[in-house]
Amino acid sequence: MNQFARLLPSSHIVLDQPCSNKKRAFEALAQLFETHHKVASSAAYDALFTREKLGSTGLGEAVAIPHGRVKGLKETLCAVMRLAQPIPFEAPDGKPVQVLIALLVPENANQRHLDVLAELAHMLASPAFRQTLLTADDTAIIHRLFLTWEPASLPGAD
Repeated sequence: MNQFARLLPSSHIVLDQPCSNKKRAFEALAQLFETHHKVASSAAYDALFTREKLGSTGLGEAVAIPHGRVKGLKETLCAVMRLAQPIPFEAPDGKPVQVLIALLVPENANQRHLDVLAELAHMLASPAFRQTLLTADDTAIIHRLFLTWEPASLPGAD
């Protein structure tokens, strides 16, 4: 099992979340982390936006990986949220974003979170992987997509 799949419970996958902009999307993600992990939504929101101020976490191709450091957090937390409609995100390709893969990491996070980000970038290099994220009608399909991904399967195997 890949590193990201170990961090992603199926309850942290949300489909077709209505959000009109980046601020609303980060609020929805922060609320998810508060509901499931008792991380104060204000701390989660601030962490995501603090990192975003350094530069957009939009990767392009309708996907972003917002992430941030949270003081007092003991382990890396993640969530996948597909928005009901794409939103502007200052992605390198200039296109709006519809899938957010969010990570909250401990304040003194080590190399592991960088490895997880790199792994996500490999996953998202696959057009078929991205297409499934954008079109799957069931959270179980998306969860299985992450669970079954293996590095040897990408890129170029599509």
